[in-house]
Amino acid sequence: MILPIVAYGDPVLRKVGKDIDKEYPELSKLLENMWETMYKAEGVGLAAPQIGKDIRLFIVDTAPFSQDEDLEEDERTFLANYKKVFINATILKEEGQEWAFNEGCLSIPNIREDVSRNEEVTIEYLDENFEEQTEVLNGLIARVVQHEYDHIEGILFTDKLSSLKKRLLKKKLENISKGIVDVDYKMKFPNLK
Repeated sequence: MILPIVAYGDPVLRKVGKDIDKEYPELSKLLENMWETMYKAEGVGLAAPQIGKDIRLFIVDTAPFSQDEDLEEDERTFLANYKKVFINATILKEEGQEWAFNEGCLSIPNIREDVSRNEEVTIEYLDENFEEQTEVLNGLIARVVQHEYDHIEGILFTDKLSSLKKRLLKKKLENISKGIVDVDYKMKFPNLK
């Protein structure tokens, strides 16, 4: 089932998510719905807060980035096959050079801005079978994971912009919260009149 994506301005996007356990009600159904919702909205990641749940859960599928002709063949292959569930994730380290990349967010449609992030991240999490995983990620995959991880920490990519950029986007962000935005996927707007 395709779920509505929560728009900018909803308080759930500002909450630090709570850990979940194996007993979380209908987790497999929730994951199935999250995958379906993310693909319908043409995203590469989706965090539980974006569908109104303040829990530490997000999904990532970087396959769309594998079409980039500028990437090395092995990197394209890796991106094409990187599809994961992250439960109760903790970033242990962010390292390497910071680099800017144009990011967007399903909860903030039609706004894209350059965001600087570290090129490497070490993350600890549980997979969908609740098995412990630790990974060191680089490049685009690291960026997508950091973006989704921020969601479970109550952080949005717009928080990482300069104060000038934030002022320039203020009206657009207010409009998004009111539902004054053109999107082709289901959304839930906190300030819809």
